[in-house]
Amino acid sequence: MTVEEVPVPSPQAGEALVRVAATGVCHTDLHVIKGEVAFPAPGVLGHEISGHVEALGEGVTDVAVGDRVVGAFIMPCGTCRQCAVGRDDMCEPFFEQNRLRGNLFDGTSRLARADGSRLSMYSMAGLAEYAVVPVTGLTRLPEGLPLEESAVLGCAAFTAYGAVARAGDLAGRSVAVVAVGGVGSSVLQFARHLGADPVIAVDVDDAKLEAARGLGATVTVNSRTTDPREAVLEATGGAGVEVALEVLGRPETVEVGLSLLREGGQLVLVGIAAGAATAALPITQVVRRGLTVTGSYGARTRQDLPEVVRLAAEGAFDVRRAVTRRFPLEEAPAAYDLLDAGQIQGRSIVVMG
Repeated sequence: MTVEEVPVPSPQAGEALVRVAATGVCHTDLHVIKGEVAFPAPGVLGHEISGHVEALGEGVTDVAVGDRVVGAFIMPCGTCRQCAVGRDDMCEPFFEQNRLRGNLFDGTSRLARADGSRLSMYSMAGLAEYAVVPVTGLTRLPEGLPLEESAVLGCAAFTAYGAVARAGDLAGRSVAVVAVGGVGSSVLQFARHLGADPVIAVDVDDAKLEAARGLGATVTVNSRTTDPREAVLEATGGAGVEVALEVLGRPETVEVGLSLLREGGQLVLVGIAAGAATAALPITQVVRRGLTVTGSYGARTRQDLPEVVRLAAEGAFDVRRAVTRRFPLEEAPAAYDLLDAGQIQGRSIVVMG
């Protein structure tokens, strides 16, 4: 990663220019930096932002100049067959144009270097002072929420909300969260708010587990020093959990998550894996015990991002507690180095002010 000056981008039809206040530091960006997820370089990362609307493209009426907004990493086109049935999280143009090619929906990027050479956009390319965002990916931020910390609503909280929604009604159900980093700790907050009990946090870092207790975990398990299945069985009266959510994307943590389930249980996979990583699936056990494995990539932006913001405004998700470190833009490379070294608890943000 390098920090350099580039021209301020301009929004086109259906887009807004956002003066970025803060951007979340996410493990998915780290996969791109390390070449573990294919993406055309050179490009600008950063896919969860907060800020003020600076300018509007043609036809935009959903937001106004000066509005406080947050942006979700899934920016749906709003018109494809998936968007038409409410599956913004499966938007075909978003994945085809943005995730594979670094473009917006018209097949071009809004970013270029000073010499005119192209820069790819990862989502809205929010690791910058200004970002162009399709308005389908934005929602207004109430005055009661802090502007900079609320950046994490666009991925950490948004992804967590989508994951718990995939699991259905959690009230009174036993839940385990495997890996309690930025998204995992957000899952803990939502699971506790929705009435899950017990809420079990599994990780290899005692500091992260201690923080997890403050975010809603009723039981913590260090899987490096304790057999996680035995610990979960003890916490659930020998049954195992009804729902396990895996939030790291490593084969070993996926397999741990599956091992924690009781009969009829559900494993929700949230973490993005490096490259073409696979996990072993005990076929007979899955069949005989009636287990379910579900993938969850974010949430439905137009429907769920406003709900995430509402829940945060009501105190169900504490953005101040979710953010543990702040870095100025010039120190963004160091933030990702620390994330790679496992030295970031919760979520850190890069602030532009």
